Amino acid sequence: MNNLLVLPMILPVLMGVILVLFRPYIRVQRVLSLLTMVLSAGVAAYCLEYIRRTGIMRLDFGDWLPPHGILFVGDSFAMLLVLAACVVSSIILLYAFVTTGIETEKMFFYPFFLFLVAGVNGSFLTGDLFNLFVCFEVMLLASYVLLTLGGRKMQLKEGITYVLINVLASWFFLLGIAYLYGTVGTLNMAHIAVRVAEAGQGPLLTLISIVFLIVFSLKAGLLLYFWLPGSYAAPPTAVAALFGALLTKVGIYALYRMFTLIFIHDPLVFKMIGVLAVVTMIGGCLGAIAYGDIRQIVSYNVIISVGFVLTGLAISTTTAFQGASYYLVHDMASKALLFLLAGTVVHLTGRSKFDEISGLIRNYPLVGWLFFLTMLAVAGIPPLSGFIGKVYIGLGAIETGSYLLLAVAFISGIGVLYSLLRIFLNSFWGETTISEDDQVSFKKALGLPLVLLAMLVVGMGIGAELLSPYIQDAANTLANPEQYIRAVLDNDLK
Repeated sequence: MNNLLVLPMILPVLMGVILVLFRPYIRVQRVLSLLTMVLSAGVAAYCLEYIRRTGIMRLDFGDWLPPHGILFVGDSFAMLLVLAACVVSSIILLYAFVTTGIETEKMFFYPFFLFLVAGVNGSFLTGDLFNLFVCFEVMLLASYVLLTLGGRKMQLKEGITYVLINVLASWFFLLGIAYLYGTVGTLNMAHIAVRVAEAGQGPLLTLISIVFLIVFSLKAGLLLYFWLPGSYAAPPTAVAALFGALLTKVGIYALYRMFTLIFIHDPLVFKMIGVLAVVTMIGGCLGAIAYGDIRQIVSYNVIISVGFVLTGLAISTTTAFQGASYYLVHDMASKALLFLLAGTVVHLTGRSKFDEISGLIRNYPLVGWLFFLTMLAVAGIPPLSGFIGKVYIGLGAIETGSYLLLAVAFISGIGVLYSLLRIFLNSFWGETTISEDDQVSFKKALGLPLVLLAMLVVGMGIGAELLSPYIQDAANTLANPEQYIRAVLDNDLK
């Protein structure tokens, strides 16, 4: 049964390699890539239910028992994110079929799409720190190609910044791994946690933890986010949605895993995370309000959500972890939908500044009302999916007396609502500026992925009770790291 853990990573990798051989056959690539993502999602859903019933899953590669070999570990927190990543990626693929264009699709678009998802899933599932680095690099190499595919000037310009930042972060990642291995003598994350607890988190280990905090903050867009808005606004809409939904979540996941499992003994680090989260939310709100470009505003909303979800880590209570787990799943779906809607507006009008568009809801009512719905969900208006996560994180802040974090987190929600409301009132409301002759036809195939994501956002809010057992299990694992350690280091497990 534990062998199923590797499928959400290995299936996209194998299919990506196979699709290279089918370069001229675009329809075959589309069908096979979609089937791969749907199958990966099905495996993830089955594993998630299995974990809830029987406990954490572990797969030892080559039958090398921990801490000596490479392994995958599936707890509810990781598997929730794998499932969300596969489902959202499947829907984004449907949008890519309509909008990408044959020439771009022939440039190995679908293989690199699958490689990116494979790297994301591998990062969520690995139990080894060096293997986390490898999965990060698989994801990043695929993202470099997808970002620059098509070769437009803006893509290449933003691609240079994106590559340089991530190469620098990867270098610091390797440096942190080297120092940590030299200090504790192992790279198995559960074993590191045991060694750190035995030795005590002294100044050296605290310094190493700060190195990892910097690395994963860069990758998540926490504080040092200057590279993110341009990089996420430059690529085609489907790629931008994939980036907005998945890439920052890998950095967030790594922060949660490292600072709930390994570096849990120094309160100063958690205060630093809280400060970084506050500054990130404030900066994201200022950027979202300052810009007039729809894609830039949506990108800054990604930054706000990064700061918000990491307030749960700064608080570090079971309640806050419940909120963070739920919010991460919600954010994958809602940000993908927000990017797709923003890209659709630009596609239909040929303009990206909201003050140059008016009355769009009269021409394209589905796009307008879906944007309104997404705006409410992202802002955390009940009963949509963003509300539950915000409530739990707020309760966690009240439990610990973190009132500054609470205030900034909920004020950031007002910033999100205001920034998106400006787009809605200016671009969708008022008199239309598009005549019937100039109106671009809206294909039904373009609306399908938008509706599916909207249904997901609404369903996660109304059907929150169905997700509750998995969210609680994920939060309990984060709050009680001994569960993870015991599942990994108990060598009677197979």
